[in-house]
Amino acid sequence: MCVNCDYRDLLESAGLEPTTNRVRVLEIIGNNQFPLTAADIFTTVERSHSINRVTVYRILELLVDHKLVERLSAGGRAAHYGLAPNDNHAPHHHFFCTRCGRMDCLNPGSLDLSSDRLRKTFSGEIERIEIRVDGVCRNCLKSSVH
Repeated sequence: MCVNCDYRDLLESAGLEPTTNRVRVLEIIGNNQFPLTAADIFTTVERSHSINRVTVYRILELLVDHKLVERLSAGGRAAHYGLAPNDNHAPHHHFFCTRCGRMDCLNPGSLDLSSDRLRKTFSGEIERIEIRVDGVCRNCLKSSVH
């Protein structure tokens, strides 16, 4: 959860009008401790005011295009969305539970994977590196024991 981000300011800094729906979607993503699916975001927005599902998808695409939000791969399943790295959020990797489908953020220091060597040997321009660790989360392991 981010208490340091001003979501209206993030939108304006990216050249986007801070509409009520855009701010709300960004708040939902930023105020969660783990990435959410578009369906999760839609359900959460719907609790406070009516919104069209397609509007949520369009806002997510816009936020990804403006690098405010990252679309995170979940294999063949629905993508998850989390805040893109910014002054308040260091780049980090993710853990995906193959049983329940939950995606968690990993501590930025938990995997020591430097991109410096890759950047020195790769002739192209690297815009983003996404690393996802797959496995079974603690909750699923506990429930399978009983």
